[in-house]
Amino acid sequence: SLAAAERATRVLAPRGSAPAGRPRRVGAGVRSPVPAMRGILITCNMNERKCVGEAYSLLGEYGDLLYGPEQFSDHEERLSGSDREEDEDDVEAALKKEVGQIRASTEQKLRRFQSVESGANNVVFIRTQGIEPENLVHHILKDMHTTKKKKTRVILRMLPISGTCKAFMEDMKKYTETFFEPWFKAPNKGTFQIVYKARNNSHMSREEVIKELAGIVGSLNPENKVDLNNPQYTIVVEIIKTVCCLSVVRDYVLFRKYNLQEVVKSNKEDAQQNPSSVTEEQNSEVAKAETEEQEKSSKEVKEDNK
Repeated sequence: SLAAAERATRVLAPRGSAPAGRPRRVGAGVRSPVPAMRGILITCNMNERKCVGEAYSLLGEYGDLLYGPEQFSDHEERLSGSDREEDEDDVEAALKKEVGQIRASTEQKLRRFQSVESGANNVVFIRTQGIEPENLVHHILKDMHTTKKKKTRVILRMLPISGTCKAFMEDMKKYTETFFEPWFKAPNKGTFQIVYKARNNSHMSREEVIKELAGIVGSLNPENKVDLNNPQYTIVVEIIKTVCCLSVVRDYVLFRKYNLQEVVKSNKEDAQQNPSSVTEEQNSEVAKAETEEQEKSSKEVKEDNK
């Protein structure tokens, strides 16, 4: 049916965007990020629908480059050509065939990357299948940083999410003890910082989360040290409602907090806009968890919205 085709091609719509007099469909999309989901969290400024389109285009381009074109089963390929024997003069049959092809091609296109409801305004979540979100996003930012070629208009930040758990302290402690191992468990070690952002959540304490997670990193190897200026690793903690999204990323400072608009600016341009871009920008969001004095100062710092 046409309704099915419409569902198949649907992208995330901004809240309240349904035309007047027509209620917004509830549950038509894939549900919010759930524990154990991997993907990419993307922030934008207002235009979520366009953001999803840009994300599919950008991720598709680099996904094919890094992992090759997506492979589909014989069943899916047959689906798009299965109506060949139908009478072409039959308008209904022709329409049905076209709708089937649209649906099949859309399902194929969205298999590696699938937009899901994020649970927050100006945030898009793209679920990934069969790829490493950290490697893919790092590759995109590295390429954009090198070429200085602007590829998006509405996407602001693109953060890989390689682990999710429930946003309650006990769940987070239990989950991160294992999650952090590849980077921080002896003999692995590194300098690190923690960046924290919570949306539509009031029950978590920023200071408590930072203190507990920094403690876990320290317990995995005492040689792991906090570095707020140029750490090897940045632990990204993004909380939306009752889901905690986590990743450990490289080159967070170099790639301008994984901001696609900032990373393509020349160093000269960047310096003109913000003379002390690195330290000040970082201090506004970075967790200072080493001393009470630092913790106190972090409360006074305004969080970045994006």
